[in-house]
Amino acid sequence: MSVNITMPALSPTMEHGTIVKWLVKEGDTVSSGDVIAEIETDKATMEVEAVDEGKIGKIVVPEGTENVAVNSVIAILLQEGETATDAKPPEAAAKPAVSPAKPAPQAPKPVAATPEAKPIAAPAAVPRLNGATRIFASPLARRLAAESKIDLAALTGSGPHGRIVKRDIDKSLKDGVPSSASGAPALAKGMSRAEVMALYPEGSYELVPNDGMRRIVAQRLSEAKQTIPHFYLTLDCRIDALMQAREEINASAHKGEDGKPAFRISVNDFVIKGWAMALHNVPKANATWAGDAILYHQHSDIGVAVAVPGGLFTPVVHQADAKPLRQISEEMKDYATRARTRRLAPHEYQGGTSAVSNLGMYGIKHFAAVINPPHGTLLAVGAGEERPYAEKGEVKIGQFMAATLSCDHRSVDGALGAEVLAEFKKIIENPVLMLA
Repeated sequence: MSVNITMPALSPTMEHGTIVKWLVKEGDTVSSGDVIAEIETDKATMEVEAVDEGKIGKIVVPEGTENVAVNSVIAILLQEGETATDAKPPEAAAKPAVSPAKPAPQAPKPVAATPEAKPIAAPAAVPRLNGATRIFASPLARRLAAESKIDLAALTGSGPHGRIVKRDIDKSLKDGVPSSASGAPALAKGMSRAEVMALYPEGSYELVPNDGMRRIVAQRLSEAKQTIPHFYLTLDCRIDALMQAREEINASAHKGEDGKPAFRISVNDFVIKGWAMALHNVPKANATWAGDAILYHQHSDIGVAVAVPGGLFTPVVHQADAKPLRQISEEMKDYATRARTRRLAPHEYQGGTSAVSNLGMYGIKHFAAVINPPHGTLLAVGAGEERPYAEKGEVKIGQFMAATLSCDHRSVDGALGAEVLAEFKKIIENPVLMLA
């Protein structure tokens, strides 16, 4: 009997994916473990392996198709003795959620809910660490809700297990949208594509649809600024000793046969290590807001913002407080290389207890960054520069770096934020503390 190959869930929060490329074609024979396709999630492009052996009888969803629901059939695998006529996908699977080039949707017409559609109580929403909840709805219902500016959190689903479906959207258009069951205001919605395009002459711009990464970045950071009460603390760190230590450490690296040093520590490696140690030394600041509780973490797992075309990744250096500088440096080089080709696995960029963002290499002196949920803090550092300073009545020249801490006031208040930032300053100005 033929085997359905379905869209896999490549991360705990994945609901849809994009078929980037098929690495097999109809008629090819595959074995268990063979790579058959590349799937793009919200941030990563990952390889998918065959779990059974057989012959590819039919590719149901062509490459380039976006928003393919998890567990929907994307191909049919024939077993021994079967022919192409046996590759009959389910009717629902033969229609991808969104084709590569779909026509503009028409506004839905209000339709009364059918008598048989008795509302089913929505299941308990799945909580997330930042207090947000996951809403179960079909892809079509989500699209119609977005077009009609309907808050899905305000609806009760009538589909299987309380899932919000098209008829629930139709009913809300006819009867009016009820108030949100949670009592929380819906996140503010920006202007639609059509509203923005109407402001500019046709032909005066290039329209580039957002990919999954850009959509997720926009969604999460909009959520962060609208739900996290940010406040910011800034101080200057003198880094003369750090730069001297870095020079001496890098000079000590032995060279290989190609003449290249075995390692090279960056200023950012010192920042990651210093921030991880500061959080370890001030454990109340190593905190995550979890709705009705606060998580205090035992280790400092530091996310590091890495810019890539179309967005950014935040790979996590786990237990950075306990790792030597060289190991942090090697991990970050590997993460940065794979991030630029979107080859990071979800567990490598999800989670973390805090994060670091460094724009110093772009010449930025000072900036305040947006916290990446569910983190409680984010440290932003700028470029090091020479500045005059006074010491015991004398004017001297030293190298300084501005550090700005963004705090979630729900879990890290002002005094606590000031304490952990002062601890970071002490460590970064005395790099020998990182070598102990």
